[in-house]
Amino acid sequence: MQRVTNCILINNKKVLVIKKPRRGWYAIPGGKMEQGESIKESATREFYEETALTLINPNLAGVFTFSVFENKAITEEWMMFTFVSRYFNGELTKHCKEGELEWVSLDRVNELPMAEGDHHIFNHVLASSETLYGSFAYTKDYELLDLRLDPATP
Repeated sequence: MQRVTNCILINNKKVLVIKKPRRGWYAIPGGKMEQGESIKESATREFYEETALTLINPNLAGVFTFSVFENKAITEEWMMFTFVSRYFNGELTKHCKEGELEWVSLDRVNELPMAEGDHHIFNHVLASSETLYGSFAYTKDYELLDLRLDPATP
């Protein structure tokens, strides 16, 4: 099972997102954990590698499992640890090899094309400081089949 971390950075009523070239979808900056890293170390390192920004005091906001199904069989499975931070040091890089970085106003986040599960994660993080736990099931084309969230979100 692959482990990934990411961080939602909120600043001046905006959130920093990355537009991935593969689908043109927006995502939360982050990536794969390295062996021996803590989840917080991974989130901070991955965020820095994509943005050149150093997170200050990121806090765990959610823990999720993702399963991708093809012909009713799981073909991919991973865990994602999502952090949130409101503070950072540094200057945003002008070039990110993973995609295009963009500050988006909080009221526009739900308009962005992204994995459907990510909308649920953003909605929770922007409305609550409680840790969200969830499980998402997708098709190989990343159509959401099922989700379970605790606490439940609207």
